[in-house]
Amino acid sequence: MKKGIHPKYYNDCKVACTCGNAFVTGSTVPEIKVEICAVCHPFYTGQSKYIDTEGRIERFERKRQTATTLKVKLAKKKAKKAKREDKKAIKTGKKTGKTQTKNSKKAKPVKPS
Repeated sequence: MKKGIHPKYYNDCKVACTCGNAFVTGSTVPEIKVEICAVCHPFYTGQSKYIDTEGRIERFERKRQTATTLKVKLAKKKAKKAKREDKKAIKTGKKTGKTQTKNSKKAKPVKPS
């Protein structure tokens, strides 16, 4: 192996679980903290256990609410910009084509039969 390119290896890495279990193993970090170990894992204990350590549902709801808020703000901003451009076009006498009125729609061509 090349020297100086590999991380330091600790033979006495301490692993601590939230259930209180602790054991020693080898790793590249001196200490590891875990939420689930072999002592408290539902597969080994036979007990069902709901684990939501990060609040995934709450985090998802927060993201969804933010996305909805941003979508509404963006729609308002686009409408405001289109209205501003229409006012500017009226002053200069040009058509922008951003918003359509009843009279500005083009008629469809009629196919000969």
